[in-house]
Amino acid sequence: MARGVAAAIPTATATALLLWVVLHWRIAHAATYTVGDSSGWSFNVESWTNGKSFRAGDILVFNYDPKDHNVVAVDQYSYDTCTVGEGAKVYNSGNDSIELVKGENCFICSSLFHCDSGIKIHMIAL
Repeated sequence: MARGVAAAIPTATATALLLWVVLHWRIAHAATYTVGDSSGWSFNVESWTNGKSFRAGDILVFNYDPKDHNVVAVDQYSYDTCTVGEGAKVYNSGNDSIELVKGENCFICSSLFHCDSGIKIHMIAL
């Protein structure tokens, strides 16, 4: 019995080490983007994603005045219609970091007329 336990220890250690490497590789290869660059999360930011490639795990940093704006993670329909659906995640710190998921990622500002004025972004993360 003791021999079986002793043999399992190196396997468990190797498995833990492999898991650690995989998790840290993903973090090390994620990019961080400041939405709107120096202008931040503000009017006419909608075109900011043009020419950029995003991957799942990348981090978007939204900088804005929380008295004026917020960030709402929405689906495509809510993005297109500038509405906030039930269960949408609302961020309002003024300095939010959001990790992209694989596939479609849509964000809007839900302050009155802000989304309609271009405070919204959409991207596909590979």
